[in-house]
Amino acid sequence: MAAGAPPSFQFEVMPSAEVVPSTVERLLALFHSSYRVPNDDYLRRSLERLRFLATANAGQDLAGFAVGEMRIVDLPRLPGQAVALAGICCVAERFRRLGLFRELERKAFAAAALTPRDRVLSCGRVAHPASFRTIAWNPTHVPRRRARPTVWQREVGAAVARIYGVEEFHEDTFVCVGSGKPMLPIIDLDVEPEEWEVFAPLDWARGDSLLGLYWTPDAPPGW
Repeated sequence: MAAGAPPSFQFEVMPSAEVVPSTVERLLALFHSSYRVPNDDYLRRSLERLRFLATANAGQDLAGFAVGEMRIVDLPRLPGQAVALAGICCVAERFRRLGLFRELERKAFAAAALTPRDRVLSCGRVAHPASFRTIAWNPTHVPRRRARPTVWQREVGAAVARIYGVEEFHEDTFVCVGSGKPMLPIIDLDVEPEEWEVFAPLDWARGDSLLGLYWTPDAPPGW
C-alpha cells in the first residue's frame, strides 16, 4: 500500500448466532481498546439481541466491527415499519475518520435482505456527543436539545427501547438506564458545550446511554 493511501478492508457479515468464541475474543480486544471502562456483558447481549455482525479486517488486524439488523415491526401508529437497529460499533483508532463506521453499519442492516417500502427509522444507543452526531445531522432526529419529545415520539421511543431489551426507559429524555456498570467510550474529539445538553440526564456510573432516532428520506406526517 502506498504511503498515505487509504487501507484496503476485507469485509465479512455473519449471523450473530454463528459467531465462534475466537471471533468474540477478537471483538472484545477491540472493544476493550475503545472504552475506558468496558462492559463485556453489553457486547455479548448486543450479539444475542441483534442478528448480524459485520467486520472489517486490514490484513491480519481487526479494523472494526458493527452489530445490527433491519426489521419490519409494528410501531405505534406505524404498522409494518422498517427499522434499522444499530448495535455496538467499534473502529480501531488508526482506522477512524475513513467512513468505516457507516459502512459497517450499512452492511449489518443490508444483511437482512429487506427492501423498505418507503421510510426507514434508524435507531441507535450512544454515550457520547461525538457518536450522537451520526444521528443529530438529520433534521428529523429525536431527542433534541431543549425540546420535549412529542407524545408520538415518546411512544415510538419506548417501543424501540423494548426491542433493544432496555428494561428502564425515560420517555421524556430518551435515556436508557444502564445495568449498573459504567461504560465510557474513548473518543478524543472536541465537542461543543451545547452538544452535551441532551446527555445531562445520563448517569455515567450506571452505564446509561441515549436512544437516538431519525428518519430517511423524511419523517412521516405529524412526526
